Amino acid sequence: MVKDVEVVLVCGPGGVGKTTVAAAIATATAVARDARVLVVTVDPARRLADALGIATLGNAETVVAPDRFPERPRGTLSAAMLDTVASWEDLVRRNAPDVATAEALLANPLYRTVTSRFAHSHDYLALERLHELRASGRYDVVVVDTPPSRSALDVLDAPRRTAEFFSSRLLRWLVPAGRTAAARPFRLVADRLLGARFVADVTEFFTRLATLESSLVRRTTEIEATLRDGTTSFVVVTTPEDGPAAEATALAAALGERGLAVDTVVCNRIHDDAVLDPGARDAARALGRAADRLGARLAGSGGEDAAVLARLLAEAGSSFADERVVAARQLRVAEELAALAPRVVRLPRLDGAVGDLTGLVALGSLLLD
Repeated sequence: MVKDVEVVLVCGPGGVGKTTVAAAIATATAVARDARVLVVTVDPARRLADALGIATLGNAETVVAPDRFPERPRGTLSAAMLDTVASWEDLVRRNAPDVATAEALLANPLYRTVTSRFAHSHDYLALERLHELRASGRYDVVVVDTPPSRSALDVLDAPRRTAEFFSSRLLRWLVPAGRTAAARPFRLVADRLLGARFVADVTEFFTRLATLESSLVRRTTEIEATLRDGTTSFVVVTTPEDGPAAEATALAAALGERGLAVDTVVCNRIHDDAVLDPGARDAARALGRAADRLGARLAGSGGEDAAVLARLLAEAGSSFADERVVAARQLRVAEELAALAPRVVRLPRLDGAVGDLTGLVALGSLLLD
């Protein structure tokens, strides 16, 4: 999956095992390749840290110790979680024209409020961080665990929205150099309603923010190019149920509308095809029909134990029949999902969650085949 890939964006509905798949891709890649691999999550939940067995996960990359792997990896694995506050500060310092402008912007009373509530700021920062990591040369492969489908699209749309913001009338009105004489009455009204000090703080904030425009707009163009680059891969994760599958289908269509092609669909938690074998079906039916006789034979002397065993055998046959119905429906959904991408990977339903690197390596080997 990632032989010639530098960026893997793992997308999909919520609750389908997306974080586990992202962690498994990164872990198996570090084991199989002499590559510096980073897995980063945009979702502030602790799922990625738990999957990798890391106590704390933040904006700074954390190296996963090689001795924690079931076998020594050929490459290295690191992990990080997007921290909005730290990422904003890094962004301002990297893109401000000088240190004084950066410090003045960070010290502005509105800085924390605006950056924490700025629409889609988290989404833009996710791709800004991805761009910074890729450009740094510190990693050969970056795997990104995105938030659920709708939020993932917000992340992918963030560069365009950022460029639109810097070209908006609102920003031009807030920055003195962009105002016209006609705007003066509105400024006077704002001073009276909001207070001259507040308006001055707002004006100063956006004036200094505007100094970042050329750098940020250039980077949004570079980010857009990264998303469309041949070394970037989109992986959509879903489960073979109608709801998640429909959401994955809609996500793939939305990506296509943006000129972004899905390379791989991962159909997670799928039943074993063995339950669809006609021989297994016939054996389950025979078990149900012979439950009373087999129960009596197994119980030896008959009586209450025989009745209990007969009931258990009958329920086993019935449960197997139910499993066949579910497996057949899942197979149909999985076949429909095959139309979304040139490659479809079916992952088996596991008894429990993958909770360590051994499990991630095993799961990842299925994804990289």
